[in-house]
Amino acid sequence: MTLNIMLFTALMAIGACNKSSAPAVAPAEDSVKTPFRTLNFLYSIAGKKTVAGIHNREPNSTPARWTTQIYTTTGSYPALWSGDFLFQEDNINNRQLMIDEAARQWEKGAVVNIMWHACNPANDEPCGWDDGKGVLSTLTDAQWTELCTQGSALNKRWLQRVDEVCTYLQQLKDKGVEVLWRPMHEMNQGKFWWGGRPGENGTVKLYRLLHDYMTKTKGLTNLVWVWDIQDFGSLSGDAVNYYPGPDYFDIAALDVYDGSGYTQNKYEIMLRAAKGKPIAIGECDRLPSAAELRAQSSWVFFMSWSELTFDKNTDAELKQLYQSDNIITLEKMPGWK
Repeated sequence: MTLNIMLFTALMAIGACNKSSAPAVAPAEDSVKTPFRTLNFLYSIAGKKTVAGIHNREPNSTPARWTTQIYTTTGSYPALWSGDFLFQEDNINNRQLMIDEAARQWEKGAVVNIMWHACNPANDEPCGWDDGKGVLSTLTDAQWTELCTQGSALNKRWLQRVDEVCTYLQQLKDKGVEVLWRPMHEMNQGKFWWGGRPGENGTVKLYRLLHDYMTKTKGLTNLVWVWDIQDFGSLSGDAVNYYPGPDYFDIAALDVYDGSGYTQNKYEIMLRAAKGKPIAIGECDRLPSAAELRAQSSWVFFMSWSELTFDKNTDAELKQLYQSDNIITLEKMPGWK
């Protein structure tokens, strides 16, 4: 969606581990006004503080499991809750429980993030994680062209599945719940059926079609669109080759998994790609430290991945991060009333 905004762009000195100057975006609190309370809030904290979040992976029958685990570990709830429409039969059948939890989290004042590990539209739903007929399966070039051709049989099949998730997102719209919507995540990740196709006729094309269908045809005006890529060695080029255009995202997110951590180079690439819009850590296993987030202060939120949060970070590290003064936990949120 188009946001007619004016931003201040500044050069900031970046932390002791990197003495060079780097571009950073920290718009003044009153300089950005959007239709979304969530997005306005994220603009207001850019360059100052970072929202703490965690994803709640399957099963959808317990959609706050990992959020609760963070509280047990740190004494604070994360300010961002995340769920997934998912792909297996039991999780599809329990989508309503996930949506109900999203509404509860919103009422508590949390930022709500939802993603979708979707089944390959050329294959059946429900599906598995496998590369045969599951989420990791592939489409031929001919199938991809058909999928991206409006009115084709494969395109219609895909939109039927989109319609199903739209009914749940409509429920949230009716309740006034804004959703950070992160579909087709890790666009530059070739393991997913939707990803790894650079250029205008690749992954970006399907993403744009999805955006227009959900916002214009389905009228889901409660979605804050999160464009998401992963931190491969090709990141600099990927940020260009998978760029959807300014009308198709509100937040630019990076998934940090390559083992090199939160480098200044990754940070600067995302700042350039976002072109003044907020940037976020869309997924991670190893969390940044509070000091790293002070040095790279334009990350408006981080979302650690469920069980990997506890595999890659000690309880002491989690508690220290969640208690830091530049980290926003649920009790520090302003609420949406």
